[in-house]
Amino acid sequence: MMSRSYTNLLDLASGNFPVMGQPREKKRLPRVMTVPGVISELDDDQANSVASDVPSSIIQDRIIIVANQLPVKAKRRPDNKGWSFSWDDDSLLLQLKDGLPEEMEVLYVGSLKVDVDPSEQDDVSQLLLDRFKCVPAFLPPDILTKFYHGFCKQHLWPLFHYMLPFSANHGGRFYRSLWEAYVAANKIFSQRVIEVINPEDDYVWIHDYHLMVLPTFLRRRFNRLRMGFFLHSPFPSSEIYRTLPVREEILKALLNSDLIGFHTFDYARHFLSCCSRMLGLEYQSKRGYIGVEYYGRTIGIKIMPVGIHMAQIESVLRLADKEWRVGELKQQFEGKTVLLGVDDMDVFKGVNLKLLAMEQMLKQHPKWQGRAVLVQIANPARGRGQDLEEIQAEITASCKRINETFGQPGYEPIVFIDRPVSLSERVAYYSVAECVVVTAVRDGMNLTPYEYIVCRQGVSESVSSSESSGSKKSMLVVSEFIGCSPSLSGAIRVNPWNIETTAEAMNEAISMADAEKQLRHEKHYRYVSSHDVAFWSRSFFQDMERTCKDHFRRRCWGIGLSFGFRVVALDPNFRKLSIDHIVSVYLRSKNRAILLDYDGTVMPQTSHNKTPSSEVISIINTLSSDIKNTVFVVSGRGRDSLAQWFSPCKKLGIAAEHGYFMRRSANDNWEVCGQNSEFGWKEIAEPVMKLYTEATDGSSIETKESALVWHHRDADPGFGSSQAKEMLDHLESVLANEPVTVKSGQFIVEVKPQGVSKGVVAEKIFTTMAESGRQADFVLCIGDDRSDEEMFEIISSAISSGVLSSNTSVFACTVGQKPSKAKYYLDDPAEVVNMLESLAEASDPEPFSDTRSEDSI
Repeated sequence: MMSRSYTNLLDLASGNFPVMGQPREKKRLPRVMTVPGVISELDDDQANSVASDVPSSIIQDRIIIVANQLPVKAKRRPDNKGWSFSWDDDSLLLQLKDGLPEEMEVLYVGSLKVDVDPSEQDDVSQLLLDRFKCVPAFLPPDILTKFYHGFCKQHLWPLFHYMLPFSANHGGRFYRSLWEAYVAANKIFSQRVIEVINPEDDYVWIHDYHLMVLPTFLRRRFNRLRMGFFLHSPFPSSEIYRTLPVREEILKALLNSDLIGFHTFDYARHFLSCCSRMLGLEYQSKRGYIGVEYYGRTIGIKIMPVGIHMAQIESVLRLADKEWRVGELKQQFEGKTVLLGVDDMDVFKGVNLKLLAMEQMLKQHPKWQGRAVLVQIANPARGRGQDLEEIQAEITASCKRINETFGQPGYEPIVFIDRPVSLSERVAYYSVAECVVVTAVRDGMNLTPYEYIVCRQGVSESVSSSESSGSKKSMLVVSEFIGCSPSLSGAIRVNPWNIETTAEAMNEAISMADAEKQLRHEKHYRYVSSHDVAFWSRSFFQDMERTCKDHFRRRCWGIGLSFGFRVVALDPNFRKLSIDHIVSVYLRSKNRAILLDYDGTVMPQTSHNKTPSSEVISIINTLSSDIKNTVFVVSGRGRDSLAQWFSPCKKLGIAAEHGYFMRRSANDNWEVCGQNSEFGWKEIAEPVMKLYTEATDGSSIETKESALVWHHRDADPGFGSSQAKEMLDHLESVLANEPVTVKSGQFIVEVKPQGVSKGVVAEKIFTTMAESGRQADFVLCIGDDRSDEEMFEIISSAISSGVLSSNTSVFACTVGQKPSKAKYYLDDPAEVVNMLESLAEASDPEPFSDTRSEDSI
């Protein structure tokens, strides 16, 4: 629990406690919501963040696990006075504690599966906190219905499982009121977390699609909070996800986490594709870790399928061997080959496809008639709706038809169990099944195959379960569309929509030689036993620690409104350029070097008209006319266009094509600075670029005097980036013996002569000034992309070599808040122009007369 003073600080920071219109009153934590109402919009929370630079006085490792439901069971006492609670041993949230450090305290925040009367909520909250370290979030009934049964189950769940709402009857249509309830529910969860959190010391781990916008609520309050999110459902392809009307809001909310976890690479790949296509974000893989750069923060992407709780299964297995149910099942299915299915009653579990495949197998392989039995256990449905009712009716009809067609006295090919089945009874069915069949058309993970493998392995102390040899083999037929499929290389993978191939796979599985079954089982068991739930949670937590290790070293602040809110995190030495500061230094200096990039620096990248405005021309003309200034535009553009655009600026120096061509003023001739003037390599490079241009819609080739540039800004983001990487390798290979450099930049691949770079330009300018007795005491260097980083980098070496004095005032400035070798940043070209205008106003322009020495540049 946190101190009263900390609570008061939160009150001051948020400006909206107590919630839901409750009167303020002094009471013990946790505070609870007891009055239903409408949750205010996200922006009612002030974006002021509580993020102290001073570490907490009490350092204790603790993790707060937040999920839709708490890992506890609740039931009314027999006298109907109060509640009794117990741990839910089947809950993943409880099981994952095994992988966390032993000394770590675990606190749970979530809702209960039962309705608690508002008058009892205070007592229930205190009881759960004291005995179970659980903090319940009580959702008003109207919000709960719209949040869980509405937005979660009718919209997100179908969409994430690839069901689009083509009609109102199939898949949930988007309704703004349901989205507002989803946001409201997430806000209530955030308030419960805020009441108990110590942001400097605690970790927060959020689970599943019910709480995807919760990271934004928490990040608004605590900029440096260490927070992870794991999605237990599939994440759909960008073509499906982009149909969601609030697609960007959810993506941006997830990116307020520090680590985002997925079961499979496919799910992670789809998420990264959405970030690229909808937010323009790119990811990088470094030393095996995937990260997305987002406003100076690197959000880790974790790919790790969850496992099962080995100890729980094995303990139940020991009991199952002794229970009457095992013997009864063996007697019931004596002489039969049992195939088993264990699924939730859900439209995506493909239960009816499995029944149809069983029917097909019995037709195609009559030898199994009277011998093969499919036992299908259907767990109670979690959702509701017309789709579910239709699939239940379809399953019932299929069972009846198959049993009537192939049934015999004492034999039914389909045994359908439509009731809750305990883990111990499920283990008993696993022990008699020759094969487990999973035909889900889409499923986040599905741990049924894992449970089956462990049960067939048995436990070393066991002396039953068909003796040792019978329990050491297993077979699996699994859908290729479920999360566990990539991990089970020995399983027979099927497309469940193809009834014929699924039927053949089932026949192959139960017909396979025992030796082959045993080899496949052993391979699966080694994986399942080593990659259990403890391994999963330990791995996730370790990655969260690694991702968050620099949180308290970096400077952070929040910007943006509503779900556009994000935290900008920068190195302590990287700060915004102060106009007042640079102007004061500018006024004191005598010899100034000003180097300006063009595109993306004084001209926005998104502008179609690339001609500089009259304002920019006037400012640069004023700066270059000051006798104390040496001003250069250093650009990748061709010399003709730059010379034409800046023709009014007579004293302006221009370095075109990254410095291959240079001139110090309008009256000087162009100087070729490249080491090689032979361009035979263009005959090799251009056909390669044309090949990729024809294959990549939206791409183009720019031919310069000294270079060739392939642009893919207007191409499909994913395909364009992929083609650029492939072209880079291709060009490096065919030009290996040519005097050129192949580089990639922002939506470009460029081939240019060796020894040509903006860094070489900067070094030449600084050297020439020093040699003419005008060593620069003020350096302003501004750019926005990778090529400009070479200028920033050369400044340090120029100081080390004495070309620049150690007392030189250096303002290396990048455009945009991003990792850079520059010490300063400005947000956009508009700010750059504003800053240059301030310098121009402080300048002392003189009429043009070349008073500088002939060799000054």
